[in-house]
Amino acid sequence: MIPYVSLSGQTNDWQSQLSNLITDPKELLAIAEIPTDSREYHAIEQACADFQLRVPRAFADKIEKGNANDPLLLQVLPSAQELLASPGYSTDPLGEEAANPIPGLIHKYESRVLVTLSGQCAINCRYCFRRHFPYAENRLTRDHLQEITAYVANNTALNEVILSGGDPLSVSNTQIRRFLSELASIQHITRIRFHTRLPVVIPERIDQTLLDTFSNSRQKIIIVVHTNHPNELDERFDRAMAQLTNNRVTLLNQTVLLKNINDNPETLTKLSERLFSAGVMPYYLHLLDKVVGATHFEIPEHDAIGLHRALQTQLPGFLVPKLVREIAGKSSKTWVY
Repeated sequence: MIPYVSLSGQTNDWQSQLSNLITDPKELLAIAEIPTDSREYHAIEQACADFQLRVPRAFADKIEKGNANDPLLLQVLPSAQELLASPGYSTDPLGEEAANPIPGLIHKYESRVLVTLSGQCAINCRYCFRRHFPYAENRLTRDHLQEITAYVANNTALNEVILSGGDPLSVSNTQIRRFLSELASIQHITRIRFHTRLPVVIPERIDQTLLDTFSNSRQKIIIVVHTNHPNELDERFDRAMAQLTNNRVTLLNQTVLLKNINDNPETLTKLSERLFSAGVMPYYLHLLDKVVGATHFEIPEHDAIGLHRALQTQLPGFLVPKLVREIAGKSSKTWVY
């Protein structure tokens, strides 16, 4: 992977980019050339105290300068709207605490379990449904990993392990390789799925060591990237996807439907076409999970259905993502119509 060169001329590998994130809202606003008054900035600081600002510099470089409504900026900039009362919203909208039998393990669906391999993300999206998740209580110790491996080995109804977080690709290649080697001996596990934003926001994360780990896996590797707007994607992303495809990795995308960011058929059509050009299949279009702090992103269901029907007129069927929502306690994602 060709290293990223920022607008300032600094060249970084993925570890350097991950350790040099923008965490100060003043810096992000300065980069985006967005002025704020003191009252507005105070609200931004309050929102940051509840959910930290984290933005890779490569992502910030893509924000349109001087545009306070830039769709990338709106995804990551803390807002006074996060502090408003949220009737009908909760800190655990998907009921994950009730499905958390071992620290780091979530088991909601019959054939698959989810492991929160890391509590850290490269980018903190303001609509994140795990923004209140108790990561400290779910920190993966060696003992917890052994418990998880035993749990998976003893449950033969399982055939897939999903690695999430946080972002599972924020951990080292050594940690990933070690965990995959533990799972490799469990014959009923046939697939390992990564849910990650890192290949979008820091494509250099797809390095040769990681590719070798994937290509040597007995189980099928699936990567579900998360991107919401075509402006997030560039040639660096394309190169990363090509490398994954060349190493037998299946590539899917999931998108969250977000007010004022991608709530129009033109943007969603362009996103599906752009993803497919990079070898990624559109998978899910999610209605917003009702997490406290994210009410201002919600799109009414009837509007979402209208958007989805418009997509069907503009795209071939294989490029139309499934419109879904997740309901706590249900045995699968719920198709909206």
